Amino acid sequence: MVIEAIVEALEPKQALFGRLAGIVGAGAILATKTSSLSVTAIAAGVPGPERVAGLHFFNPVQLMRLVEVIPGLRTAPAVIDRLVALVEGAGHVPVRAADSPGFLAHHAGRGLHTEGLAILREGVASPAQIDTVMREAAGFRLGPFELFDLTGLDVSFPVTRLIHEQFWHDPRLRPTHMPANRVSGGLLGRKTAEGFHAYGPDGRIRRPAPPPVPDVAPVAAVATDPDLAEALGLPTLSAGEVAPTGALILTAPVGEEATTHATRLGLEARRVLAVDLLFGPGGHRTAMTTPVTRPDMRDAAHALLAHGGQGVTMIHDSPGFVAQRILATIVNIACEIAQMRLATPADIDRAVTLGLGYPEGPLALGDRLGPARLHRILTAMQAVTGDPRYRPSLWLRRRAMLGASLLTPEG
Repeated sequence: MVIEAIVEALEPKQALFGRLAGIVGAGAILATKTSSLSVTAIAAGVPGPERVAGLHFFNPVQLMRLVEVIPGLRTAPAVIDRLVALVEGAGHVPVRAADSPGFLAHHAGRGLHTEGLAILREGVASPAQIDTVMREAAGFRLGPFELFDLTGLDVSFPVTRLIHEQFWHDPRLRPTHMPANRVSGGLLGRKTAEGFHAYGPDGRIRRPAPPPVPDVAPVAAVATDPDLAEALGLPTLSAGEVAPTGALILTAPVGEEATTHATRLGLEARRVLAVDLLFGPGGHRTAMTTPVTRPDMRDAAHALLAHGGQGVTMIHDSPGFVAQRILATIVNIACEIAQMRLATPADIDRAVTLGLGYPEGPLALGDRLGPARLHRILTAMQAVTGDPRYRPSLWLRRRAMLGASLLTPEG
């Protein structure tokens, strides 16, 4: 067997395999370590294309256990079985992935990046705020912009753009203009000491100090959600009930923005603050204003939510807050990978946890948060924005309707 790991370009790889085919025996396997090129295209024109396959190790190889094993359209099944056995014998974990753009892990990881960029583009929150929510509320080791800076925009953005283009501009995978502009300006991340974050001489992020909790007198407040009302010790505002005059109104929309939610419930938007309850009322809290929320109401809500030392991130109006929309996007893309049969549900989750370091696989995450709730978040975001990027995968829709696990394969 020969494992090729030369420059990541199609023509040199094709030429090398063409020469190797005349040197090695007819039964030798020709494996490419490509991370982004089509295995089928690399094998095209090589005598014996049935012995060419992808064997994508993740760097650093001595630490990263994941290996994607990728058949081209002409690869013999026995070749893939031999490569899987080889990977297992080396103490690594193989996952079988179809020959598609980004293969498995890079494809499944697009949601964290692209939705973080969409939130930033819309002026909802800063990179530091988005990263804080994903770390402190969602439990990720790194937020999307910390991850961009760690890998380098010159490395990660071309992959994001390539996957979007090769899937014929699927809106679910659409990035924004901002990374390309930053690459042109040399703001690549840690390697240049400046990216979405600034870095000190020690290489650590220079994090801005969080805004102080407003020192304001308590105000009367009510909550439209019983769980939020109980957690904060507030009266519950029932449907159709009029809020007391001058009282702060806290709501808990699912997928909707604060404006849409307040309007639908007949609430006075100037007194409304929305709170994300995706992970319950405890832990780090995210709250958002409507465009007309009064500053005194915003400050009173911030102080109330921070009481007892709770972390609070205040953002502008957004369908799905931050965590709801990023996590729903991550799960939805994984569901679409399963729907296209690019990998088994188990291998999708295995690839994401081992290759990307997520706290859990996207399909297991979807089961924990609830397929029906995630479907509701996505349909609400699509209704508010009119953007097809939020259209739910049929894999998610059907399992939400049936009350089935997202990890349930189809026969």
